[in-house]
Amino acid sequence: MKVDVLLGLQWGDEGKGKVVDVLTPRYNVVARFQGGPNAGHTLEFEGQHYVLRSIPSGIFQHNQVNVIGNGVVLDPVLFMEEATDLEKSGVDIKKILKISRKAHLIMPTHRVLDAANERLKGDGKIGTTGKGIGPTYTDKISRNGLRVGDIDNNFNEKYLTAKNRHLALLKALGESPDVSELEARWMQGIDFIKQFDIIDSEFYINKQLAAGKSVLCEGAQGSMLDVDFGSYPFVTSSSTVCAGACTGLGVAPSKVGEVFGIFKAYCTRVGSGPFPTELFDETGAEIRRIGHEYGAVTGRERRCGWIDLVALRYTIMLNGVTQLIMMKSDVLDGFETIKACDAYEVNGLVTRDFPYSIEEGITPVYTEIKGWNTPMSHLTSEDQFPQEFKDYIAFLEEKLGVPITIVSVGPDREQTIIRNMK
Repeated sequence: MKVDVLLGLQWGDEGKGKVVDVLTPRYNVVARFQGGPNAGHTLEFEGQHYVLRSIPSGIFQHNQVNVIGNGVVLDPVLFMEEATDLEKSGVDIKKILKISRKAHLIMPTHRVLDAANERLKGDGKIGTTGKGIGPTYTDKISRNGLRVGDIDNNFNEKYLTAKNRHLALLKALGESPDVSELEARWMQGIDFIKQFDIIDSEFYINKQLAAGKSVLCEGAQGSMLDVDFGSYPFVTSSSTVCAGACTGLGVAPSKVGEVFGIFKAYCTRVGSGPFPTELFDETGAEIRRIGHEYGAVTGRERRCGWIDLVALRYTIMLNGVTQLIMMKSDVLDGFETIKACDAYEVNGLVTRDFPYSIEEGITPVYTEIKGWNTPMSHLTSEDQFPQEFKDYIAFLEEKLGVPITIVSVGPDREQTIIRNMK
């Protein structure tokens, strides 16, 4: 058996949570491999609306095991709140959720450091969610991190060492925070984590594969926010591409099977950073309004624009995508004309390859496509698609070189149309 990987191909917010929920019945295990509580995965079904931050999106199917992998950074307080809310909705979360010993913990002082670092950047700030994600990954890479497995291994001493180090850094930045209240709540979260099955997730995942079990690896954010290949420095702090599933779960590259790449029929971005196809006009505002484009965790307005095929081809290549999943197609139902950026003009030269930097000097080269101008949220099969929408799918498949096997026409799990999926 091999793991299948599901990840975003744009700047995040592509709708990964919904698709994981839809695909979960096909799998025995769903495992989140990177990111932190800055990633909100939204699910809608049976008239209910849920936002998951750290817990895998397979949690609602009840029979599958869900794993928080070692590549995830976990905030005990936010995790406790999220898990408690799920328990109130009837999910027996302690029975079906396992947490990796090697996952790193977000400390109260990480959040303070995050805010202080953003203030220092001034106009050049990244636009982080302020949840301490970056400083936690910084500690991980600099070998100063605190891990879930440390809870049962000389924890108090390790915590104090890390905390004092952070306070010294903050003092050097002119900050003298009182974290006592945050710390008290955080320790409650640590006690809450102890109630879960803490595992060596790398052994668990590989033993499941050896036993013939199927595993779906769930990514957070999007490939254009990858720390190596995204629009650096306006990126997240983890590896959001397919390779991140290997390091974030302890899975060998040879064990990767299908790679599901998710994208919107248009494009969005939250926070700072370059966005070549961003629309500053009424069209962009209309896409935001129809698509309810606001951050699931932060509530921030998402910047909206036309689909960027230059960036998509790039992320398809990086991830080795085998199947494409197009989300929020219904948002474009009322547009007479749709545009797709198929190339960039960079300093007078046209290229279809994604450049080193997209911060300036980029002019999108658009192809105009006739819109379908037909409501699609009620459709239940591919046969019902308007011809213009079929043409749009064919255009994208030709330009991207990968089949689109799932199309979403609304937020509910039932509004998902599967076409020729392997």
